[in-house]
Amino acid sequence: MYGQVVLYFFLKAIAFGGGILVKDGIRSEILNGEISIGIELGSTRIKTVVIDRDFETIGSGYYEWENKFENGYWTYSINDVWIGLQKSYKSMTDDIQSKFNISIKKVKSIGISGMMHGYLAFDKNDDLLVPFRTWRNSYTEEAANHLRACFDFNIPERWSIAHLYQSILNKEQHVKEVKFITTLSGYIHWYLTEQKVLGIGDASGMFPIDPNSKNYDQEKLNQFDNLIKNEQFDWSIESVLPEVLEAGESAGRLTEQGASLLDPSRQLEAGVPLCPPEGDAGTGMVATNSVEKKTGNISAGTSAFAMIVLDKSLNGVYPEIDIVTTPVGDLVAMVHTNNCTSDINAWVNLFEEAFELMNVEVDRNELFERLFNHSQQADEENGNLLSYGYVSGENITKINEGIPMFLRHPNSQFNLANFMKTHIMSAFSTLKMGVDILKEEEQVTIDSFVVHGGIFKTKNIAQRILGASLNSSVEVLKTANEGGAWGMAVLASYMVNNEQSLPLNQYLKQYIFDKEDGNIIYPTEKDVQEYEEFIQKYKKGLDIERNANQYVI
Repeated sequence: MYGQVVLYFFLKAIAFGGGILVKDGIRSEILNGEISIGIELGSTRIKTVVIDRDFETIGSGYYEWENKFENGYWTYSINDVWIGLQKSYKSMTDDIQSKFNISIKKVKSIGISGMMHGYLAFDKNDDLLVPFRTWRNSYTEEAANHLRACFDFNIPERWSIAHLYQSILNKEQHVKEVKFITTLSGYIHWYLTEQKVLGIGDASGMFPIDPNSKNYDQEKLNQFDNLIKNEQFDWSIESVLPEVLEAGESAGRLTEQGASLLDPSRQLEAGVPLCPPEGDAGTGMVATNSVEKKTGNISAGTSAFAMIVLDKSLNGVYPEIDIVTTPVGDLVAMVHTNNCTSDINAWVNLFEEAFELMNVEVDRNELFERLFNHSQQADEENGNLLSYGYVSGENITKINEGIPMFLRHPNSQFNLANFMKTHIMSAFSTLKMGVDILKEEEQVTIDSFVVHGGIFKTKNIAQRILGASLNSSVEVLKTANEGGAWGMAVLASYMVNNEQSLPLNQYLKQYIFDKEDGNIIYPTEKDVQEYEEFIQKYKKGLDIERNANQYVI
C-alpha cells in the first residue's frame, strides 16, 4: 500500500514537472518571436489565433460583430473593422498574458484572412469611395448574368467584378474615380504593410484566375476592358486589381504604422513578415487538409460552402457553381450558399429569451447541445414540418430576397424534436442542391467531405444529417474546430518555416495531419432516403419562399 502511494505521488510529480517544462518552452518561443499569428474577419466574429512551432494554438481572442443593411446594401462600417481587429488582437494578447505572464512583442509571421468577394473601392488618395459592400449583397444579378455570357464563365453576384460592373451599369458617379479595388483581407493587409496584394484564393473571388499562369485570366481582362471601352475611364481592370501571390510567397512586412494599427499599446514590434492575405474559403481548405486534388471540405456557419479541388476543368458553366482556387492556385468547384445557421441561431435566441422571462439561467452552449441532441427523437418525416432559413437572398434557388419561414400543417406533429431536426435539415438543403449539380452534370465524385463550423460542435448530430444530404461520409477533424484563423496562422507559418520548400499539400500532411485523428460518420441508406424525401418537399415549397417578400414587410 505504501509503495502504491509513493508511486502515485512520483507520477504526479513527473506530470506536474512536465507541465512546467511545456509552459516554459512556450514562454521561450513567445520571447524569441517563434510564434505565428492568424487573424480572420468572419461574418459574425473576428478571431485571432497564435500558434507555436508545432501548430498548436497557444492563445486566441475574438470580437463579435454583425453586418447591417443600410441604404440598400449589406455592410460593415470601416470603423468597426478596425475596432474589431484591435479588440480581437488584444483579447488574444490578454489570453497569452493570463496563461504565461508574458507580452507579445516579437512575432515570426502574420496572416490576414477575411470574407471573400464584396467591394471595397478607393480613389487616387486612397479614400474609400462607397461603404463596404459585402458578399451578402445580391443586387448585382444583371452584371453577373452579362459577365457570365461575355466570359463563358460563371461570375456569381458576390464577386468583386460583378459589384464593379453593376456600379458601371447603374451609372454610379464614383466609378470614374476608382484606382484600386480589393477584398476585406486585402484592405487590412494593405494598411498593415502598404502592399496592394492578395492571395490567389481570395483573388479568385474577385476575377477569374488562369490556373496555368496563376494570375488573372488575361483573355477575360481584355474582354472586360473591351466591354467598358465606351465609358472612357482612365483605368483598365488589371490596373485596379491587387497583385496575385501564392501561398509561401512573401507579401511584405508590418510597418510601424501597421504595428500601431494592430496593437495600439505599441508592444508589437514592426518588421514582421506577412504572408499573402487569403479568403475564408482558402483558410477552410487548410484547416481541413483539403488542398489536394479530389479532396473536399465544407464550412458551415452564417453562410455555407462546399469546396472540391478539381483534377480538371468543368465541361459546363453553372450559375450555381463558383470556380475559385486553393491558396496555391489549383481549381476548386465551390458551392456557396448565403444562408445556413442564422435562422437556427434566431430560434435559439427566442428560447433563451423565454428562459430569461421565467428567471431561469441557462448556458447558451448547453442549450444548443440539448436542442440538437433532442432532434434525435424526431419522427422519420419530421412531423411533416418545413422551414426556409433564408435571412438573405439565395442564388442557387433563385431567391432574390430572403424571408425566414416556418411552415406546418394543422395535422403536423409539431413538437420540439421535429422542429429542431427540420431546421438542421433545412440548413443544408441549398448546399445539397448545388453539390448535386456537380454529381449529376459533371460526374464529380467525392467519397468523403471534411467539415468544420459551429453547427458541428454538438457531436454527430449535424454531421450525420449533412452526410445523409450528400450521401457521403463526413469527417470532423480536431483542427477543423480551430477554424479559419488557425488555418491562416498555418499559412503564415508555412511561409517562414518551410525549410524543405515542400508544396503546401505535402507540408500539411507531413507536419500536421499525419498525426491527426478525425471522427467519421457514414450515412445509412435509411438516412439518405429520408433526406431525399425531405428535399423533394423542400423544392416544392420554394415558390412560397420566392413570393413571400410580397406580403412580409
